[in-house]
Amino acid sequence: MEKKWWHQSVVYQVYPRSFQDTNGDGIGDLKGIISRLDYLEYLGIDTIWLSPVYQSPNDDNGYDISDYEAIMAEFGTMVEMEKLIAEAKKCGIKIILDLVVNHTSDEHRWFIEARKSKDNPYRDYYIWRDPVKGDVPNQLRSIFSGPAWELDETTGQYYLHLYSKKQPDLNWENEIVRQEVYQMMNFWIDKGIGGFRMDVIDTIGKVPDKEITNNGPKLHDYLQEMNRATFGDKDLMTVGETWGATTEIAKLYSDPKRKELSMIFQFEHMSLDQEEGKAKWDLKPMAVPELKQVLSKWQTSLGEEGWNSLFWNNHDLPRIVSRWGNDQEYRVESAKMFAILLHLMKGTPYIYQGEELGMTNHLIHDISEVADIESINMYHERRSLGYSESEILRSINAKGRDNARTPMQWDETAHAGFTTGNPWLPVNPNYPRINAKQAMADKESVFHMYKQLIELRKKNEIVVWGDYELLTETPPDVFAYYRTLGQERWLIVCNVSEEENQLTVPREAKEVILSNYQIELPTGEVKLCPYEAFVLRT
Repeated sequence: MEKKWWHQSVVYQVYPRSFQDTNGDGIGDLKGIISRLDYLEYLGIDTIWLSPVYQSPNDDNGYDISDYEAIMAEFGTMVEMEKLIAEAKKCGIKIILDLVVNHTSDEHRWFIEARKSKDNPYRDYYIWRDPVKGDVPNQLRSIFSGPAWELDETTGQYYLHLYSKKQPDLNWENEIVRQEVYQMMNFWIDKGIGGFRMDVIDTIGKVPDKEITNNGPKLHDYLQEMNRATFGDKDLMTVGETWGATTEIAKLYSDPKRKELSMIFQFEHMSLDQEEGKAKWDLKPMAVPELKQVLSKWQTSLGEEGWNSLFWNNHDLPRIVSRWGNDQEYRVESAKMFAILLHLMKGTPYIYQGEELGMTNHLIHDISEVADIESINMYHERRSLGYSESEILRSINAKGRDNARTPMQWDETAHAGFTTGNPWLPVNPNYPRINAKQAMADKESVFHMYKQLIELRKKNEIVVWGDYELLTETPPDVFAYYRTLGQERWLIVCNVSEEENQLTVPREAKEVILSNYQIELPTGEVKLCPYEAFVLRT
């Protein structure tokens, strides 16, 4: 596989709304991100994935775009966006933009025109169908609850929206739509960005009349066309969000010979705590043996035909330390353990803002405290189906997207130093204890573990290119694996449990490279403390 810069990169996701506010309106902004580049440079990351900052009415926090070539006023201006790209470059940091092209906002000029009449030139930019027996065209459901079809009174037809009804789906079968998208992508490439994260990209090939939403028959044709028309001949990184991908499908996206994307986000490991065949809100405990099986499969199956993205968190997922760790008595230990487990694997790691501090979920006690449209819609739908209030709130506290979106915790001052105003979403009350200022001052903090892991990846080819092998003779809750490159061999051991466990460590272990407890070189029969993790050179 030809070596690319992004093979050894570590990406940091910034959710601009919650990162840093500079004008006191309670909403993060571009100037705020610029003001914190020194923090990110010190952490050691070299790539920022920036969640959407385009003009948007904000029905779905910027993932409903009304103008792809303008900046949302509350975030700043195009001049400030250009400054962010330039200032980040000075720090050796590339900016990856969030590309949202499955749908637009219903306030995008294309849709405003499209809904005027059936013969409007923009009509075919979107997906319209006649009613069937006075009702929806078929049984397709929105990810955000309810039917995926909305009746437009003006023309008497339904339009498709796989997400909010304010997010009408673009018609990718229309070549003009595709050319408009590629033109917009080139607009941003010309501004010097480092690539794109592609939102729900596996849905652009949908065939709504057959109720096919993911992995449609023309999906890969579209991506190859996109590659040719935009980033294919440039040294850019692309990552596709693909909720339904298997390892075989992943190779279709990321085999370099196919000229599509650099890598994808797959979510198989992130659905291990939901009941089989049910929604993400239907909870079950995560079983560590299943986690070992899934992650190991992804580590070994892609070979030279693909590349892994490595992540626990993003703006759609709850905080990993609260989800599968212990965010109370073992918060630091479990946060470090999850970091070690992930960052020593093969692939490009992604850190979501605050993950490097061990930030936790923010529990709510009433639906009035929820801002996220997905959680609110689910609440009303499940109440109407007879679910109890406490049952639904338990699901939202476990999986709701607001958990990841509470403001970044910078210091112990009011609102965690995020804003001088009233934050758009309340700051987690634990900010006086968990914040960047405190973490940077404490060499034993979660922050410094992430910093060390990033340095290890930069300085050791084995972390980037080494082969992966799961250690199978371990207790169920112990996740241990080898990385091997030439004569070099590392053993990574993680106790994914608050129970103590026993493990036999090979006697040829030479040195402790990293650990989350103060330990001597362990060999032979070793007792693992709760959430203990270490890396040995063997």
